[in-house]
Amino acid sequence: MPDTLSQILEQTQVTASAEFHGEIKKMMIILSKASIENVYAAFVLANGARMEGIDAEIFFTFFGLEAIHKKKLEHLHVATVGNPAMHMPTMLGGLPGMEALATSMMMKEMDKLDIPPVHEFLDILKASGVKLWACRLAMDMFHYKPEDMYDDLDGVLTVGDFYKEGAGLGTHMLFV
Repeated sequence: MPDTLSQILEQTQVTASAEFHGEIKKMMIILSKASIENVYAAFVLANGARMEGIDAEIFFTFFGLEAIHKKKLEHLHVATVGNPAMHMPTMLGGLPGMEALATSMMMKEMDKLDIPPVHEFLDILKASGVKLWACRLAMDMFHYKPEDMYDDLDGVLTVGDFYKEGAGLGTHMLFV
């Protein structure tokens, strides 16, 4: 029988670590940008989690809201300016037509791999059990209404509410 608070805490940690084993039980993905590469990274990570039997939730905040905005979600672009992965000077990325060219090339490659368009991918994520949340602060800042957003959204949350969704052992948060 433990006598002190430190003994109780030590016994609790031993019990928790013996039962937990470091397994991932939930992925909480925060998407703050709506460039194609960021949106698909978040979607692929959430889909991959579900395929492994791991719960997944995506929190769309700031410009990431465009990935679930009905009028914008099918018009996302590759970020050509300030994107070090483009392997070209930033000035070239800003030339007229570069963003459209890069977007077209990326979409063709994704089509070859049978990667679905954004709206269809959202439907797939929902069907697999991924929860989709819009950020309350960003919604207010951009004057978006719930009816402007993807119809099967799980709701609009504050950051604090999203953190509460992630409560429990085995939850990992990932910022995309």
